[in-house]
Amino acid sequence: MSERAQAETIITGATVLTSTEPGLPDYPRLRPADPTAGGVAHFLDDGAIGIANGEILWVVPASELTEAEIAPAKTAGKLIDGTGHVAIPGLINTHTHSAMTMFRNSAEDVVTHTWFNDHIWPMEVNMTPRDVRLGAQLAVAEMLLAGVTTFADHYFDMNEIATVVDETGARALLAETYFSSQGEAGIERGAEFAEKWNGAANGRIMTAMGPHAPYTVNDADLEKTAEHARRLGIRTHIHTSESPGQTTSSLAKRGVTPVQVLNDTGILETGVLIAHGAGIIEDDLRWLIPHSDRVAVACCNKVYLKHAQSGTTPVRMLHDAGITVGVGTDGPGSHNTLDVLESMRFLSLTEKDRHNDATWLTSQHALDLATRQSAAAIGQEGRLGALLPGYRADIVLIDTRGAHMQPMHDLAAALVLSVKSSDVSTVLVDGNVVVRDHRLTTLDVAPAIEELNRRVPELRDTSHGRRIQDYAP
Repeated sequence: MSERAQAETIITGATVLTSTEPGLPDYPRLRPADPTAGGVAHFLDDGAIGIANGEILWVVPASELTEAEIAPAKTAGKLIDGTGHVAIPGLINTHTHSAMTMFRNSAEDVVTHTWFNDHIWPMEVNMTPRDVRLGAQLAVAEMLLAGVTTFADHYFDMNEIATVVDETGARALLAETYFSSQGEAGIERGAEFAEKWNGAANGRIMTAMGPHAPYTVNDADLEKTAEHARRLGIRTHIHTSESPGQTTSSLAKRGVTPVQVLNDTGILETGVLIAHGAGIIEDDLRWLIPHSDRVAVACCNKVYLKHAQSGTTPVRMLHDAGITVGVGTDGPGSHNTLDVLESMRFLSLTEKDRHNDATWLTSQHALDLATRQSAAAIGQEGRLGALLPGYRADIVLIDTRGAHMQPMHDLAAALVLSVKSSDVSTVLVDGNVVVRDHRLTTLDVAPAIEELNRRVPELRDTSHGRRIQDYAP
């Protein structure tokens, strides 16, 4: 009998993506990616992962395990055969509005201001807390089935979404959205939610302050936001410099960029997850770099392409400056899916095209963005984003045997450029199986789908002529 700690659950026979960061501890038979390809991904062939109390205990070659070590998991029905699969860290969606599944495909082929003012913000007047709960159920189901174990959410009626996260076994960083037009009540509601739910669901729920954006939340309210964040020891999740046009507008109206507004109001100092940042300019680095240990940007490239805006998140500039970049989807009302594998592919390809450089942002780098850097973006580096001892057991098994994945020349490239979300077969969060054989174990989503479809006529009715807010950055 080895001296390894006894595992409750064991995954065996899978190729394991242990980490995407150079310099981490070596494991027996560790196979690094090709360094000439900018490789940072480390795979262990025919690996085994031992799990107990929601934590990864060990990652070793499966051949090292003894029958005595395997027997307890096998007897308990917790021995998972990973043959033909690659095990990757649970994917992290670093920016979304989950319950906007209720508005999926409802506002298409329009420019951004029309999308907000004539479609989404008038429709959001109609939604109820019940709609938000149903939308969140559909969203969590979609994400778990696609290997997304954690999501950073920014929306209304966040108590409903938190309840769904708790019930389904998912993990999330949750922020209640508010505008200055709501008065003091908006900020207080956001702070109350953050204080109540932070650390809930056995630690699977984390919280942040959620001001909408510098153009909808005034400086005084951003300063109050920073005060709450400082008091609660949490970060802020906010849309900032969503497009180059927003930065140009801010400079013309105020003489400062939206990023400088975050600096001047104390948001950067307390830590921030910037949604989009496609309008971040080089001069903004003087504000971002001093806070690089607590500042990150969530990139959602598919949305920028869809809305035909003139820029995308400046990933290369941020990378060179040491600023963390995470992978997000934005809400399904704009992105249409909550598929981080799809977002990772868009990110890799658009970056190559943007810089006219096929060698930039390799598949290994894209995996790093979707795992380690996305974990860091939500303040969870060292806890999520790698399959290493001491990390939480958020694990995704992807079947690599499909015709579209074979033959296997480069596993990292296959995971970025060939994979489909339907290849995800098994998903664990905190060591608990939430997807088994492509089926959810904690949620029956069919009733939510049926009820939301019945709600469509009421949700789409904009005859009231009202909006929750005006889009005029």
